[in-house]
Amino acid sequence: MIGFTTGTPTASFRDLSKFTDCAVGSLEFSQYLLDCIIRTYTPPRGSAVRGDSSMVPRMPPQEARLGYIYSAPFRIQGVSVAGEQAVVHVPELDLVFDIGLCPRPVLASPTVALSHTHMDHVAGLPYWFSQRAFQKMPGTARCLVHPKMVEPVRRMMASWIDLERQHTPHEIVPIEPDSEYQLRPNMFVRAIEVSHTTPALAFVVIERRSKLRDEFRGVSQDRLRELRGQGVEITKTIEIPLVAYTGDTEIGDFLFRDEFRNAQVVITECTFFEEEHRDRAKVGKHIHVEDLRPLLEAWTARDIIIGHVSRRTLIPFARERIEAIAGPERAQHVHLLMDHRSNRVRYENQVAAFENVAGNSKVQNSPTNAGGVFDSLSDCPVSSLEITAEHLEKDL
Repeated sequence: MIGFTTGTPTASFRDLSKFTDCAVGSLEFSQYLLDCIIRTYTPPRGSAVRGDSSMVPRMPPQEARLGYIYSAPFRIQGVSVAGEQAVVHVPELDLVFDIGLCPRPVLASPTVALSHTHMDHVAGLPYWFSQRAFQKMPGTARCLVHPKMVEPVRRMMASWIDLERQHTPHEIVPIEPDSEYQLRPNMFVRAIEVSHTTPALAFVVIERRSKLRDEFRGVSQDRLRELRGQGVEITKTIEIPLVAYTGDTEIGDFLFRDEFRNAQVVITECTFFEEEHRDRAKVGKHIHVEDLRPLLEAWTARDIIIGHVSRRTLIPFARERIEAIAGPERAQHVHLLMDHRSNRVRYENQVAAFENVAGNSKVQNSPTNAGGVFDSLSDCPVSSLEITAEHLEKDL
């Protein structure tokens, strides 16, 4: 064990790594601190002995890996670090929220919903367009943009024609606040104006379903067909908010709309956690952890996912503040996208819960295990390997 002494008991790098692994983007931060320690306590070159590993330069730190949270039936994956990059991918919706960089998995989805045009949210857009074309993925990729920022984004894309001497197929689609863009026949994304230092939008993916009107409950199928033939409207259309994404914003009435209150999953920014940074949050028009108190009371989502945490904030401190704000029970449903360790444990527990119950003969006869048909995306898990304990208990 390599150690060093500074007038205090010897400490090991392994012990230090346990501490440094707590930061947002922990892998890079740990590597950085360990490099600093090694440079500080490495013996002078002349004192190195044969086989001294300090003479070999260290490998560069690994790139940030994707955060991953499974909230059935949605996989929420991406990287979200304040000021560096924000890209959140929901494969089940074929949708990407923001594109600060372009990790390979997001190429599979043809639509980006761009919350605003700060560099850490838009820098990967040209590369995303280019790679989808280069890999001959079907259809023309499109980016949904606030109307006030459509022309700047188009000029950015046009500049690449001069640089590359070629035109990359792409589509920049203006989306007005409170308007919708259809993703599938029964599913669309709605834009909601929020408040940031540049024109900005939040997005909510909503599913529309037809439901029998209350006054016709208990009526026989024959009678319902007869009424429908007479032109009577026996159904009504309901909206089910599936996934809501705040983008960068300060707190405001727009985050208390029904779309956010009733969404199954909410992905929200929370840039500042330290009490002394309340003013910085107001100036930058970001959410401070104290702002989450009324939001967590209003939102009924089964899972709330927090991104855009500043790298200065240690993950344990962020979790501590969240629990203090939300309370222990509600805090169990609040997750930090870049908390790789906790999210890995949660995912392993989900898999274990399925594997433990899957041996039960009841599960073998359940609609889930038999490949039964679900009414909509909001009802079904992604696959039998990703069913949570909650879904299994419902089927049993």
